[in-house]
Amino acid sequence: MRQAAGVVVRALIFDFDGTLADTEAAVLRSWQETFAGYGVELPLDVWHTVIGTSNTGATMLALLAEHVGDLDPEVVRPVMRARVHELLAAEGPRAGVLGYLDEADELGLALGVASSSSGEWVLGQLERLGIGGRFSAVETGDRHAAKPRPDTYLAALGRLRVGAGEAIAFEDSPHGVSAAKAAGIVTVAVPNPITVGLDFGKADCVLPSFGAISLAALLGRIGLAGAPKQEL
Repeated sequence: MRQAAGVVVRALIFDFDGTLADTEAAVLRSWQETFAGYGVELPLDVWHTVIGTSNTGATMLALLAEHVGDLDPEVVRPVMRARVHELLAAEGPRAGVLGYLDEADELGLALGVASSSSGEWVLGQLERLGIGGRFSAVETGDRHAAKPRPDTYLAALGRLRVGAGEAIAFEDSPHGVSAAKAAGIVTVAVPNPITVGLDFGKADCVLPSFGAISLAALLGRIGLAGAPKQEL
């Protein structure tokens, strides 16, 4: 465990998509290509409203159907998903993530994942990245209410057997930050290229990347939930 500004930190809980790995870029590109195949442009303002939730697929299909009319989701989904896997095949974790996981291990911190995506997707991607065995809790949107509800975070806290005040959450989206904060967890936002322009006013701290500061240094600088937000 590690003392951080009066808090005994015992666990770190990470969002998956866009946080541990930049899967969101691949998913967005695949949907953009799908829309373009029908002669339609995907509006990014709509995309931003579903980042971090479990509504992405349904929202995109409904939006595309408004332009195309008779759209068969069972035809669109497999092609879109295959393209995502193709785009991700050579992609690893976000820069600096492995360093944070290594530091967490050295500090004796438990690790968890709280994601709005399905367990099949998250567990499969964690294994592909070679980091599946590092997490003692993986809570997903097919088992709990998705973000911005706090359920995945609350489940992760329970599985890790730590209190909300003993954990730090890492997120890349405002919806994710809202979920972690609703669970009572100090939250660090680490936006990716797609979410960097969004409002992270609810986060306790915002990092430009995991490489901007070591985990040990971050733990030394972060405050209790409700402390002034730090831009690092």
